[in-house]
Amino acid sequence: MESVTIKDIARMCDVGVSTVSRAINNSPGINVATKQRILKVIEENNYVPNNSARNLKRIKSETIAVLVKGINNSFFSPMITEFEKGIQDEQYTFILQRVDQNQDEIDVALEIEKEKKLKGIVFLGGYFSHSKEKLNKLKVPFVLSTIGMQDIELHKEFASVAVDDEMESFKIVDYLCSLGHKKIAILAASEDDESIGKLRMLGYKRALKKNGIEFDKNLVFELIEGNDRYSVKSGYITTKKMLQLDVQCTAVYAITDAIAIGACRAIWESGKKVPDDYSIAGFDGLEIARYYIPSITTIRQPVEEMARETLRLLFGMINNKPNIKDNIIFSGELIVGESTKRLELD
Repeated sequence: MESVTIKDIARMCDVGVSTVSRAINNSPGINVATKQRILKVIEENNYVPNNSARNLKRIKSETIAVLVKGINNSFFSPMITEFEKGIQDEQYTFILQRVDQNQDEIDVALEIEKEKKLKGIVFLGGYFSHSKEKLNKLKVPFVLSTIGMQDIELHKEFASVAVDDEMESFKIVDYLCSLGHKKIAILAASEDDESIGKLRMLGYKRALKKNGIEFDKNLVFELIEGNDRYSVKSGYITTKKMLQLDVQCTAVYAITDAIAIGACRAIWESGKKVPDDYSIAGFDGLEIARYYIPSITTIRQPVEEMARETLRLLFGMINNKPNIKDNIIFSGELIVGESTKRLELD
């Protein structure tokens, strides 16, 4: 009697071989009922997985690395979840690598290439100012996801997924101006920041200019340094400093929702109210911003869609699909919450 193969099990269960493999290896991305049905058929037919074949596949298995600059930024959490699921669904090993603000992500990627059998790389977050020559040192396909990059010609050379941070920042500051606000403080990254902070500052300045408002450097408040610069804590500390200076402003633009939430807390502790005393606007569209009291006016980025598009581009390049390199720009959505109000003129 011939032994039962994994293909036989797949045919009996009316599923693919990869689905049977997931059930055997207790991998994610498989329906519980389907998994139980497969395991039952395996037991009934006394199927024994070919361990040597499984071990060989494990040796030859290839890895996708996701390098994150700003891993403490809660904006990245749903994207990382989507990456992990999508990569494992394609039967690749998922590696998440943190890159500190002062580290060069290309150097980190090249080091991982030496240590692991990488099949592809996702660069998530940060700001790219690398030369084409340095990027070409990478020997595997890669996608730049949610990364600030001002060199448009260089940007076109490589696959990328993002929103236009400058344009979307312009959009939300322009909205604050439409409510009658002329004194708009910004909680921003330092001047030498080479990341989304730089692009969102440019959008802030452009919106002021469009509305005939002169840029005032006294309304710029730099966030704390380090990996926590885009955090709730950073927004809280920076806003406390702003309030201690008794700065005359009616609105505050925080360049992330997490910073905006920290700002709201600092304002509340000072005895002031949002939006009665200060209108607050954020950026990102975090779920917590929707449920915070008051809900935060923000720009929502379609994070899950951006993550899926990133993987579509990456696996397309891995599988040598023609014309797969592309630059995908998603539009953000202005979400009007309870944290902003029209300025009442005296």
